[in-house]
This record gives sequence, structure tokens and C-alpha cells, in this order.
Amino acid sequence: MTDLNHIRNFSIIAHIDHGKSTLADRLIERCGGLDTREMKTQVLDSMDIERERGITIKAQTVRLLYNAKDGETYTLNLMDTPGHVDFSYEVSRSLAACEGSLLVVDASQGVEAQTLANVYLALDSDHEIIPVLNKIDLPAAEPDRVKQQIEDVIGLDASDAVEISAKTGIGIDDVLEALVKRLPPPQGNRDAKLQALLVDSWYDAYLGVVALVRVREGVLKKSMKIRMLSTGAAHPVDRVGVFTPKGLMVNELGPGEIGFITAAIKSVADCKVGDTLTDDRNPSTEALAGFKPSVPVVFCGLFPVDASDYETLRDSLARLALNDSSLHYEPESSAALGFGYRCGCLGLLHLEIVQERLEREFDLDLITTAPSVVYRIHMNNGTVAELHNPADYPDVMKIDHIEEPWIKATIMVPDDYLGQVLTLCTERRGEQIDLTYVGGRAMVVYLLPLNEVVFDFYDRLKSVSRGYASFDYQIAEYRPGNLVKLAVLVNGDPVDALSIVVHNDKAESRGRALCKRLKDLIPRQLFKVAIQAAIGGKVIARESVNAMRKDVTAKCYGGDITRKRKLLDKQKKGKKRMRQFGKVEIPQSAFLQALKMDDG
Repeated sequence: MTDLNHIRNFSIIAHIDHGKSTLADRLIERCGGLDTREMKTQVLDSMDIERERGITIKAQTVRLLYNAKDGETYTLNLMDTPGHVDFSYEVSRSLAACEGSLLVVDASQGVEAQTLANVYLALDSDHEIIPVLNKIDLPAAEPDRVKQQIEDVIGLDASDAVEISAKTGIGIDDVLEALVKRLPPPQGNRDAKLQALLVDSWYDAYLGVVALVRVREGVLKKSMKIRMLSTGAAHPVDRVGVFTPKGLMVNELGPGEIGFITAAIKSVADCKVGDTLTDDRNPSTEALAGFKPSVPVVFCGLFPVDASDYETLRDSLARLALNDSSLHYEPESSAALGFGYRCGCLGLLHLEIVQERLEREFDLDLITTAPSVVYRIHMNNGTVAELHNPADYPDVMKIDHIEEPWIKATIMVPDDYLGQVLTLCTERRGEQIDLTYVGGRAMVVYLLPLNEVVFDFYDRLKSVSRGYASFDYQIAEYRPGNLVKLAVLVNGDPVDALSIVVHNDKAESRGRALCKRLKDLIPRQLFKVAIQAAIGGKVIARESVNAMRKDVTAKCYGGDITRKRKLLDKQKKGKKRMRQFGKVEIPQSAFLQALKMDDG
């Protein structure tokens, strides 16, 4: 049983690549969580995809024991969080389970857009924040300038910020001392009714659903029966444990402690992240404040290349959604691609990771349709419908107007690249709200339509700023827009999987680019194939795939020209009939290429 005053729950928050996972490595090493031979870089990034890309996708929890300089032993529950804007929901869930945060800032780069966003998330959770300046061993490090920047931009007192190098281990003891001295201990009562917050869950092939919980009140013991407040489902607890970062079994979790349980939960639906767990025999009727449900921003269709994999895709999505609660999905069907699912994600990187995890972890071959955002369609009869899939676009005559989502984007960029960034935002129909200078860097705030951002805005931003710009956004509002549905017709038949919603001014250029790309991808037929892009009944772009020609006159030796003419006329009639009744099969590889996310 651990005394509450000797527990500290904290998360590590920072912008991408400022050294969160490396700092977690040093803390685990210093507190003896793993032997030297068991240590590896970014030990908490357990997925292959995280290690390959060098990013954190899932927040991870570790319990460490620290012998402080005052002779006391403290239990530290550390949560390493992602830095990318697409995984901010993962960060907000981790913050809800802690009382304090280590704000890691790169001493050479300074405050970035995502640093700012994560600080606001931590302040919303009433966190005590300790600023930590990392990478002070670099020749380009300017700790004094960055401290001033933290005070100017964020408004935090950085006079006693801890200066460290997570790579070499400089200042790690100072971080641990700051944690036990400056962060508040958790509150809770052992004798109260059990209240535990379900922070995360994942699927284990042998144990079923594993749930990560933070106990607020009461005690969670092995073999007690727990009840989920939102669903009312009751389960006996098989195992209780903590991560050190290896799984270590314990008999109970008291107030303020974070650990995992397995309770033979078979159904994914029984385990909702943000739910409250309580004792089935002596239940608490009051639910803890959970997390706001995540709102998907980008939608796309996922279809199996082999139709027989549909069932596997359904089960795989259910298991993935258990592990990634910000993923939303529902079934859909397409005339061109068959049965699949419409998935809602928090951004393009999130979408890419979901697709890659499905392919790796569940061995699926998938086709992804072009990403689209959620539009609000106001009909003439006064009703409002949400449009997730451009293929479901209603009859134009019934539409009064369409609203599209706009985001408030914060971009931080060195002065040298400001001009190119402003040009890029203006090209994407952006409206400038604010432009300020902080420590030699410009902070630009823009309102941008989300459908201009989801394609390749982030890549273009990195390219025009040589990688120095950082970008963060949140949904601001819905605004009426001059939007149209761009349909693609192949041999006169609409291909629903290739239709997109675009702004009227950009429809022609997008239509031309799409037709041009398809011309190279669709194989030649025995007849001429027309590829058209159309808005309503008006064709705005066209390309033709020429017919393969069979030489029907090969068997004519000599004789009058009319013999050849007769055979050629007969061939022409056949091709005409073929064009009327012939079906053009678009190969899966053509879909994959045509739906590539780049903007052409």
C-alpha cells in the first residue's frame, strides 16, 4: 500500500521531435525500471511503425520507484504522449489521468505550434507544469532565449526551468527532484466506493481486452467483480498489474494509482474509453468526468482488394478501434469497389497510420478512396444533412446551400520563409487573422477551409519552409461555400469511388488532372474509351484512351480496294456496338494510383 503523498502522476508533453521518448528512456534507466541489457532507444515506442517513423502514436504508461535526496521513496507514474496534432486526443486522455506535466522544449528550436497546443490541453486539465529545456548540449542551444520565449509566448514562469540533455543524461536527477518537489500528490480515499477511470484499452489474443485504469477513489482488487457504469456490464477481475515497463502483477490498485486489469471482457463494445469502473456489490452511482468524444475530421473509404476479406476487415476495425478510440467507422458499399467501411480519422497522418496498421497487424490488402471532410448540406425544405461521402451528394435542385468546415491554423515559421508560407495560405483560400513576432520567429494565425488542408497542405508547408515551419489547428466554424460535386465518367458510366467535392474555382484544374492521370492508368480496350470529369450534366474535362486496332485486312491479298473497305466498315460497326454495350473494367491498381492523396 503506497502513501498518497509519495505518488506523483505526470505526463511528458512536447512538440514533435523535442525529445519526449528519449527523456522517458533516461528516467526509466535512472530509476532502474529496466536492466542496461534490456534498454533500447525509445523503449516505450513498442509498435514497429512507431520505431520506423520515429514518432509516438500511442501514449504509454510506466511505474517507476525513485529514492529522493530527502531519503523518501516515491512512486512515479509516467505517461509518454505523442506530439503530432493528429494524436492530440491521445494526449488529452493521458492528461486526464495525471496531476502534472513535464513540458519539454528544444533549447535550440524553442516554442513550436504543438508545444502551445499541448500546454493549453494541460492547463484545461488543471495541471502543474514544469518547463524542461532539452538538448542543451547542442552547439545551437540558446537556453536563455528559449526561457524568455516560454514566458512571452506561453506565459509560464521559466526562471526555474530544468536544463537537461536527454540523450547524454545531463540533468536527469534535477528533473526527478523537480517532480517530487513541485508536482502535487493525487487525492483520494481508500475507504470510499470504487471509482476508476478507463484511460485506454487494447486487445490481447490470449487475455481478451486489457484495460488501463486510473483509480480515483476506493481500491481495485484482484477477483472482485467490477461494473462499467455506462453499459452496466459486470466482469470478475482476473489480473491486476502495473507496467515497469514490463508487466508486473500486483494484488490491488489504490487511489491515485495507474495500472492495468484483465477481466475476461470478450466484447469490444463493453469497454468504452472514458467510462467509470466501480464495484458491482457496492457500486458508486456517480460517474467520473470522462473525455469529450473525439470528432472525426477526415473521412475516407477502406475497401478490401479481395472481396472475401470483408469479414476480416470488420473484425480488424473493431479491434483497432478498441486500441484507438478516436477512430470511427461504419459500413458502406460502392458500385466500383464492392463492400467496405467509411472511416473517420483526426487527420491525414492518423488515416495513414490506421491503414498501415490494418495492413501490418491484420494482413489485409486495402484500397483507400480520396479523403473528404464533413459538409453540411442545407436542403430547400429546411432540413440539414451531413455529407461524409461525395457519392451520396443529393440532387443539385434540392440544395439551398452547402457549408464547409474551416480551421484556425497556427503556424510558427522563421522570418526567412514567411513570404512563401503566406503565399501558400492565400492560394488555399486562407484568411489571415494575426501575425506576431516572438524571438525572431513569426507566428501566423490563419482561417483555412479544411478541404484545402487535408490533401497535401502539411507537405507543401514543410517543403516551402525547408522543414522549419510547425503547424497546429483546431476546427473553428462552418461557413457557406461555393462547392460542387466533381464526378468522373468512364465510357459514360459514373465511377462513384472517384467523385470528390471541390470549390467551383478549382473544379476545372482538378478535373483535368484526374482525367489525365486516369488516361495513363486505364488499359486500352478494343474500342475508344472516353474519360470525362463533369459537374452535374456539364463536362468540364475529357481525355480519350485510344482503341487497340486489329488488322482485319491482313488476309486480303490483291483485288479491288472495295474488299478492304467492306471489312473495315464491318469492323467499325462492331466497335460502335461494343462502345454501346461494352463495360470498361478499371483494374484495382488503377484505382490505387488514381486515388493517391497528392493533389496532382
